Amino acid sequence: MKRLVLVLGDQLSEGLSALREADKDSDVVVMAEVDEEAGYVGHHPKKIALIFAAMRKFAGALRDAGWDVRYTQLDDTDNAGSIVGELLRRAEETGASEVLVTEPGEWRLINKIKHAPIKTHIFQDDRFIASHAEFEKWADGRKALRMEYFYRDMRRKTGLLMDGDDPAGDKWNYDHDNRKAAPDDVTVDGPLWFEPDAKVEEVLALVEARFEGHFGDLRPFGFATTRAQALEALDYFVKHALPRFGDYQDAMLEGHQFLYHAVVSPYLNIGLLGPLEVCQAVEKAWEKGDVPINAAEGFIRQIIGWREYVRGIYFLEGPDYPSRNVLKQNRDLPDFYWGAETRMNCISHAVGQTREQAYAHHIQRLMVTGNFALLAGIDPGQVHEWYLAVYADAFEWVESPNTVGMSQFADGGIIASKPYVSSGAYINRMSDYCKGCAYKVSVKTGEGACPFNLLYWHFLDRHRERFSNNARMGNMYRTWDRMDDDRRETVLKDAAAFLEKLDAGETV
Repeated sequence: MKRLVLVLGDQLSEGLSALREADKDSDVVVMAEVDEEAGYVGHHPKKIALIFAAMRKFAGALRDAGWDVRYTQLDDTDNAGSIVGELLRRAEETGASEVLVTEPGEWRLINKIKHAPIKTHIFQDDRFIASHAEFEKWADGRKALRMEYFYRDMRRKTGLLMDGDDPAGDKWNYDHDNRKAAPDDVTVDGPLWFEPDAKVEEVLALVEARFEGHFGDLRPFGFATTRAQALEALDYFVKHALPRFGDYQDAMLEGHQFLYHAVVSPYLNIGLLGPLEVCQAVEKAWEKGDVPINAAEGFIRQIIGWREYVRGIYFLEGPDYPSRNVLKQNRDLPDFYWGAETRMNCISHAVGQTREQAYAHHIQRLMVTGNFALLAGIDPGQVHEWYLAVYADAFEWVESPNTVGMSQFADGGIIASKPYVSSGAYINRMSDYCKGCAYKVSVKTGEGACPFNLLYWHFLDRHRERFSNNARMGNMYRTWDRMDDDRRETVLKDAAAFLEKLDAGETV
């Protein structure tokens, strides 16, 4: 009996569970570039090009390994336009009556495949360290689902950075050592990039023709598009950037878009790399004495801790998670998130880098663009769709918990114990953005006051009922309450005036 084996654009792994369940001699692999997946949000052109180019090369590798692969390019005249449509077309073409597929990473697509008019077998995506059942067992009965304790269980399970039953160095977490401000010198020139070959150039031409109106610069394009290249990029990071990654992972500099970051998350999230092999490469460098433990631990925590944790939350909470909005924030996303002019230098640089690279690191996402959106009362659904669209590593299972939960507190505290908000002082401490800004971070009210300073107190004031009893926010409210009445009134008046300008579409 012939069956179809569906391989999606973020499942480019030779050990994929659906491929393991299939019979190379009789089953047919189906891969397809379709408008429905490329356009359900306005994905960054670099993201689309990365996925299509990597898909085409992965399909070639499967053919070389002896698989019968039916591949549909976006511009094929008989393209059905959707994953389900392509499955039905290929079923009619081959006579197959069943589909094997590894579970997709988005509820949207899971539901489409489950309701397809063809018998479908969905297999667990075991490319992750924690299964759904394992995470559910860990979460069961806990009052708070804090990542740190889950992370420790993943360390024990994998044995990474462990000395028997104890953490290497006698500490689970070296985050305190990983908060240094931006360095005076940067000794690496970003991640390893790859010149587009003929196959990639074909994809770039297609994306230029079909997605010209999408936010983001397509060229220059340098992402890895094969597993071999992704492994090269990982090796380059470990050798050249990892030693200083820990110290400066939260820093931001105008002239250095990448600092010491790996930029391997796109390769992890489309399947070219596996989480355990990435972490083992980092651990090996530490064991050899090439990197300090704070760098190795900080990086490994992002992979087996945070990445696994947010996936667990996404599937535990269910399909409605991305639409949550417990703070009832409803302001529209400002146009400067799409490249319109803004006088806020930190926002301008974070968005500009996003437009150019389809990348910004976690502090730029959390404490610049995310912080502003939360302080200003932006609709978290619109913020979620923006992050999902503009970053090359964004897939809903990983993006929505980071945005809806960690960044926007729209889930009510399932992920974060307090909202991640700050005044301009934090951005000034961790970056050089404030030096070139039209606003003055030292000015708290009146002409030239940093909008983050104003909006910070405005946010606390309007959400006082929810947060004043939060143990981690007590000092903030005590500081606010110690201000004299005239000062508080001025802050709120100036913040309201700024928000009025924002709503009116004025340049702020």
